[in-house]
Amino acid sequence: MSDAVANLRTDILIVGAGPTGLTLANLLGKSGTRTIIVERNPGTVGEPRAVSIDDESMRSMQAAGLDAAVEAIVARGYGSRYLGPKGDCFALVDSVSKPFGFDKRNAFQQPELEKVLLDGLARFDIVSCLLKHELVEFSQNGQSIRAEMRRDDGSMVQVSASYMVACDGGRSDIRKTLDIDLVGSTFAERWLIVDLFQTANRFRHTEVSCNPRRPNISLPGPAGIRRYEFLLRAEEDEDLATSEEFVRGLLRDAGPDGDAPIRRKRVYSFHARVAARWREGRVFLAGDAAHLSPPFAGQGMNSGLRDAHNLSWKLSAAVRGEVSEDFLDSYEVERKPHALAMIQLALTMGRIMMPTSVLQGLLVRGAFWLVGFLPWMRDYFSQMRFKPPPRFETGLIWPEEGDGKDTMVGRLLPQPVVEMTDRTQKLLDAVLPDGLVVLLFSEYPDRQMDKLLADKFAAAGASVVGITPEWMNPVSAGFPVVRDVSRYFSEPPLAGYLDKVILLRPDRYVAAIRPAARAEDLMEYMAKMAP
Repeated sequence: MSDAVANLRTDILIVGAGPTGLTLANLLGKSGTRTIIVERNPGTVGEPRAVSIDDESMRSMQAAGLDAAVEAIVARGYGSRYLGPKGDCFALVDSVSKPFGFDKRNAFQQPELEKVLLDGLARFDIVSCLLKHELVEFSQNGQSIRAEMRRDDGSMVQVSASYMVACDGGRSDIRKTLDIDLVGSTFAERWLIVDLFQTANRFRHTEVSCNPRRPNISLPGPAGIRRYEFLLRAEEDEDLATSEEFVRGLLRDAGPDGDAPIRRKRVYSFHARVAARWREGRVFLAGDAAHLSPPFAGQGMNSGLRDAHNLSWKLSAAVRGEVSEDFLDSYEVERKPHALAMIQLALTMGRIMMPTSVLQGLLVRGAFWLVGFLPWMRDYFSQMRFKPPPRFETGLIWPEEGDGKDTMVGRLLPQPVVEMTDRTQKLLDAVLPDGLVVLLFSEYPDRQMDKLLADKFAAAGASVVGITPEWMNPVSAGFPVVRDVSRYFSEPPLAGYLDKVILLRPDRYVAAIRPAARAEDLMEYMAKMAP
């Protein structure tokens, strides 16, 4: 690079080109926000790390316009089998529902995912990715961030930005510079990860061996790959654990992959830690820089992608105009409790996977045996309803009158397949414009809102879309109208919102709900989200 680009100006500077940073850059680029993402390494990762992407994250990929490209590289819709010491299955997870439009669990290889995300940036002239650029120092004032980068040839680049996002991993130098502590625990248990190039195990789901003698997990991947994870004993050091003889012995005990070609073997300890604060002035923490999760729920990377989706539209709004401090503070207010809930889920699943004694293992299996006699409890586990739902208790949301625990306010809106007036069918988000949306749920949306009011909403920064229940055909109106094919709106709890308007945020969380006759009440809340 020449001296002509030694001083750069952008709206958002992202440090770290992992899944969180790359997803954030794609979302910002799609929203028209100037962005520079820097990475000290010469490229994205070359080894497998994260291996599972969930339905919420796939919806974020859809928002970035990359869902088709990501679905092309994943093994979709896998479940889990929990096995006792003798190999008997005592519990299973086999969810087939798609409330957010995608399979709940999908296996992938991180290098392939990062390539899709990196290639996606080429769509945007306003987004630059600077590889082999290392952050040296930064400073901020009330108006901007100023950062200095060192190229691999030793020359320097100065970047001035409105905001900076630290996506630089669990050992985040930015977090340390800001003197932000990580709160939580690092656990003594050590696990050996073994990634294979090719597996002889044709079972397409995860196998969790809950054996007190040696708990282990076998995870499927696309294109015939597989990962094994084995709990190590205190006396087994890293040299022994990664030796060829030791690894081959574990693989032979776990199944048919004793002679499979090994791609990677590594020992790690897990963490359950969260940054004490996620913002310092104009600097935000995201992904592993903000939280570290045990691997048992497969939510570490997915939590980072949720950060990116939550933060992207808020930063874009902040760049476009004046917003309150509460507006930007809502990022941590909304995301931190859910990140903590996911960490707790991982810890709970770890206790199931890792019985410390034969007695504990018998008690766990006995509990699941009893659950099998209660259909609602069996479905609760098998359909993954134990996973904390994406929901905000506070933040950029405005409760309904008589708001109760079953309200949709603060929740991620389900994404049904919908049908247009020409009978073509798509996922709902493919019909919704980017930005704020006023979703009118009614048998007769065209009678509930006239074009004059729809135009008034458009002038205030929100698009109006009508949706009818399954039993009513859509009609042409002054705004798009679609039919709920998947019935998510036609059955509880959403069926109770017939003849109401739903204010959707750009990340498809429900900000407010009002009766259709009082649709203009939403203008007050829109003004707080659309500068």
